[in-house]
Amino acid sequence: MAEHKYEMTISLNVLKHLGINLYSNIPSVLSEVVANAWDADANKVDITVTSDKIIIRDNGHGMTDDDANKKYLHVGYERRKEGSKTPKYKRPIMGRKGIGKLSLFSIANTVKICSKKGNIKHGFILSSKKIEAALKGGNKTKYNPEPIKKSLVRLDGWSTVITISDLKKATSQAAKALKKRIARRFGIIGSEYNFQVFVNGEEVSVTDRDYFHKIQNLWYYGNKSRKYVNYCDKTKLQKYEKRHNKVSKYTVQGWIGTVQSSGLLKDGDDSLNKIVIMVRGKLAQEDILEDFAEGGLFTKYLIGEIHADFLDIDKREDIATSNRQEIKKTDQRYVALKKLIHTEIKYIEGVWTGLREKKGTKEACQISAIKEWFETLKRNPKKKAERLFGKISKLLVKEEEKRELFKYSVMAFESLRYKDNLDALDSLSPQNIKAFSEVFTDCDDIEAALYHQIIKERLQIIEKLHSHVKKNALEKVVQKYLYDHLWLLDPSWDRATETPYMEQTVSKEFDKINAKITAEEKKGRIDIKYKTTSGKHLIIELKRASRIVSDTELMEQVLKYHEALRKILREARKDREPIEIICIVGKKLRNWTDETNQRTSEQSLAAKNIRIVLYQQLIEDAYRSYEAFLKKNKEAGRIAQLIASI
Repeated sequence: MAEHKYEMTISLNVLKHLGINLYSNIPSVLSEVVANAWDADANKVDITVTSDKIIIRDNGHGMTDDDANKKYLHVGYERRKEGSKTPKYKRPIMGRKGIGKLSLFSIANTVKICSKKGNIKHGFILSSKKIEAALKGGNKTKYNPEPIKKSLVRLDGWSTVITISDLKKATSQAAKALKKRIARRFGIIGSEYNFQVFVNGEEVSVTDRDYFHKIQNLWYYGNKSRKYVNYCDKTKLQKYEKRHNKVSKYTVQGWIGTVQSSGLLKDGDDSLNKIVIMVRGKLAQEDILEDFAEGGLFTKYLIGEIHADFLDIDKREDIATSNRQEIKKTDQRYVALKKLIHTEIKYIEGVWTGLREKKGTKEACQISAIKEWFETLKRNPKKKAERLFGKISKLLVKEEEKRELFKYSVMAFESLRYKDNLDALDSLSPQNIKAFSEVFTDCDDIEAALYHQIIKERLQIIEKLHSHVKKNALEKVVQKYLYDHLWLLDPSWDRATETPYMEQTVSKEFDKINAKITAEEKKGRIDIKYKTTSGKHLIIELKRASRIVSDTELMEQVLKYHEALRKILREARKDREPIEIICIVGKKLRNWTDETNQRTSEQSLAAKNIRIVLYQQLIEDAYRSYEAFLKKNKEAGRIAQLIASI
């Protein structure tokens, strides 16, 4: 009987999809354990991370061996049938479907659990390898965890101790980095909520999120959210405002903020440029901004956190997706939330634009000649000049380049005022550089100067590439620049964006394919990457410059990645979104023996959305297109003299 003291009922399919493949990073997994401690009425959680294991301890109500069998080991156990609040502190329960515990197998093969309730202590060990072996054997649903002798159960004053070992992922994350990621995934950590979390002895607090000090303007929702103003750096906080927080018959809490520079929302490999959705104090959706077709420059300055507990009502259907990191988009509650946030984004954009205009004017007027000129303007022209300065202030260029643009803008302004055409300035958009040149059609000198400043960095990159157009340098140079500058492939692809979840999932699937490719295929490849831009998913493969392949070989290789990506998009309900495959090669394909064969081959590849680009063609085409513009518009001597006087 002892060997069957514990029993888990689970299918191999559930283990793989809701366990091994549920999460892709350690903070996400540990968040499930922290949430369980919250539900267990713990007021202290201690996480210790070493090079070979992770230990999570809590002082909650613990478990008897009967609790372990009927609740913890019962995959799919509906926790809220016992009630929607915890017994001791009356907390809203986070857990719902009883599958979060399986996430531990995303990062480890062995999980040791020791617990007690009252004076009875016990423990058992779960092994993903043994679970798989048992489920592949005679019994397709039953697994018996290994009991731990009572004499070996060590709790040291805690109610539950979980030890995760035989790790699949390195735990090189410093305690500070882990604290930051846990702090960003919860809104109920700290003495205010009687729930303290420690990582390697250091307490996690809201300030560990490490982004409030970057916020310049903040809009908060509900009286309880006024506290977020206090988290911000008052020396940098330009404006804050309370907003309405009603969503149909529901309410929200939280905040949305903007930063001074979009670059501040880069956090290493992470992006803070998102509005997360919290439910019952825990992260429920990584980024609701992705659901809006708001591709304007303004959105690149946004960050936020909205608490919407009405998305998880006990008597209503669970609207979390199976990956537990997103919410079902068709649920009417989510639709209502989206409507509110969209309205708020539009409102904030209007306020932000006004503030930017004032900021741009202040920046421009730091140049004494421009200040004197600006003060001579009458009311209506002055307002238009403010809007123009505001648009220049939004441009993602260096400060010294922005200063030059202010100078050029004065000359353009005066040219248009002379023609009584200042209304043309209203069509200018910082998102569309081309619009500047369209407005100044009859001002060739100004157009050349302005355009040159805006694309200065782009030209420098092309010139570097052009200087290295040698066969022995092509691979290194193209690989260095291409993935960060997709406009080399298509001028409209200025920016590539990837959500962490999509990027990690795609990388995981691609790694599976790469593990199976032949030695010959590895020899011929430099790298393969996934990007998203302009509403399109891109698979880009670089081949060595010396490598000669046929269209059949290429198609056979890249279609494997196409199918892997299509599968991921299907699961994410994005299966209608287009995929393009671009293969960068050094030499013409083996079967391109003449123009007819090449044309036939290109048509065949295009039918599969596959495009072939030669290294040298790529670089020279990019250089030629910009060089032609500069040669055509290089007569800027007169304007240079005028600008020098400013």
